This record gives sequence, structure tokens and C-alpha cells, in this order.
Amino acid sequence: MQLEISKTGLFIGDGMRKKCLLITGGAGFFGSHLAEEYVEKGHTVKVLDDFSSGAVNNIRGLLNYKNFKLIRGDVRSKEVVEKAMDGINIVFHLAAQIHVDKSIIDPRYTFEANTFGTLNILDSALENDIGLVIYASSSEVYGSAQYVPMDEKHPLNPASPYAASKAAADRLCFAYYNTYKLPVIIVRCFNTYGPRQSDTGYAGAIPKFIRRVMQGLPPVIYGDGKQTRDYMYIKDAVNAYDLVLNSHENLIGKAINFGTGQEISINELANEVITLFGPKGKLKPIHVAPRPGEVKRLCANISLAKKELGFEPKYDTVSGLKEFIRWYKEGRYEEWLAYRAEMERSDFVR
Repeated sequence: MQLEISKTGLFIGDGMRKKCLLITGGAGFFGSHLAEEYVEKGHTVKVLDDFSSGAVNNIRGLLNYKNFKLIRGDVRSKEVVEKAMDGINIVFHLAAQIHVDKSIIDPRYTFEANTFGTLNILDSALENDIGLVIYASSSEVYGSAQYVPMDEKHPLNPASPYAASKAAADRLCFAYYNTYKLPVIIVRCFNTYGPRQSDTGYAGAIPKFIRRVMQGLPPVIYGDGKQTRDYMYIKDAVNAYDLVLNSHENLIGKAINFGTGQEISINELANEVITLFGPKGKLKPIHVAPRPGEVKRLCANISLAKKELGFEPKYDTVSGLKEFIRWYKEGRYEEWLAYRAEMERSDFVR
């Protein structure tokens, strides 16, 4: 098959358009699923990751593909970002320090990674005439809901250093579109979960709950557990990004929400995990002191995503949890964990 590069930077051959994608943070939970999606579709994919939270085992199945390249580097370095942009026409910018608790301990690093790292991406994208930047913002930029469901016009009231860093980067993206006409889309996913998501350290509630219940231990809930979230399964999240990539014309310079449009309390979530593992009554959640900077209520209005992209989540909370738990039970979790531990002992991630 003869391949050539068109003026738009897209690979063309036998009538099939191939994209050259850069995924920052592509060795992380979410980024690795995106990388897998596009490598398997035949697009050229570069992953840029510093492995501060990402892991080689998340992308090990891609390392032998000719259309995949792994670059170890930090988005805080303008030089690294510039090199990673070479030959790219689409950027998925997911690299970030994503943990609220860690941002409270180290707000400066959080801002350097999330805000100034994004600034490097935007500058390099502008200098390299990148065709599209899709920025992974966060529902955390909204703070606790002033009304539900929360649309893209909801005020931004970040409640933690993490959320503030994401809100600053979010608005930087808008400013670069407004000022320089850089084609950028701001994606605000609500809480996402699924296979490869870390369940230790600064981890999300769902994988932590699953790991503890599998071990016969009760889930640990911060605060009274009445806080609510809108949890979206990773397959729906990947589909959302793919829809943005392929039907983005009316979204340039805009923010767009993705979620399920359904909220669940952390108490209900913990009990659902317990129920899916066996009869009720065997375990009861433990409540500990609330976390500082935690929002009380999040629930997405996805009307814009439905209107512009035809987005419809295929997984509700229960069906997503069942698939995630199946991943644990079938042993893929143990294999993933063992490989991760092996790599963390090596020099690769140091």
C-alpha cells in the first residue's frame, strides 16, 4: 500500500485516512485505553509519559506494534514536548497530576504538571500547526453542584489545588483558541473507572472498594458517604473521545461534558460493590474523617454530547461495575499487578 502525507498532515493510502496521534499521559489508566484503541485501528500513535503515575504494563501489549512509539518524558519540559510533536497532527493531552489528596500536599508540583505542562502543549501545538488538540479537563473544575444535572455553563468553582490547576489549564485552552485560533476542544469527563485503574495509594473509590471487598475487608468511606458522583465506565469514555475526534467541527473552542447523567452516593456505591461480590450483610463500610477539598455533588448534563455527537453511554453503574469486577476475578488483575511490581523494581520507572 502506498502511503503519502497530505497537506493536512493525515496519512492517506488506498482511500483510507490515517492519523498521527500524540497521547500525553498515554501510559496511564485512561491514556492507555485510548492508545490501544487507535493503535488497533491502524493509526500512528506516540505516547509521551514520565511514569510518575503511568505504568509500562498498561501499554505492554502495544510495544511490538510498528505504528506505536513510546517516549519517556515530562510535559513540564518544553524541549521534550517539542520533540514529541514531530510528525503529529492530533494531540490528546491527558498528562496530569490527577489526585486531589496529592495536590493538597504538593500544590506547586500539581500546577507545574497540570497548568504549565498544558501551556507547553498549547505553545508547541501552535508552533507546529497541529490540526487538533483535545484537552482532558475534569468535572472537578465545577466544584460542588449548584444545580443538577451540571451543564457546560455551570460556574467553575474549583475546591482543591488539583481542581484549580485543571480549571486554569481549561481556560488556557479556551484562551489559545480565542486569541490564536488554535483548534482545541475541552473535554470534561466525570468520574471514570475500569481495568488498569490503580487501587492503591492515591486511587479512586471504585478500585479501592473492589480490592478491599475481594480481600474480605470493608470499604473505607471518607466522611458520611452522602457525597454523589457520576461514574462513567472506561469504554464509554473512550467512545466519547473517539466521537470528538471524528465529529469535532462544531466543538472547536468549546467545552463538552461526558458522563452518564446519573448520580450515585458513595454509600450506595460501596454497598453495590459488596452486593456484587455476595450476599448483603457480610461487610459494612467503615467511615473515616472527610477529605479536605472534596466536592459534595457531581452529576453531568450530557445534552450537548447527545446533540452534537449522538453520545449515549452503554454502561450504567451496575453493568460497568460487573465488567470491572470480572476483570479482577478472571485473574487479569493479578497478572497486571505482578508485571507492574516487576517494572517498578527495575530502573525503567526510576
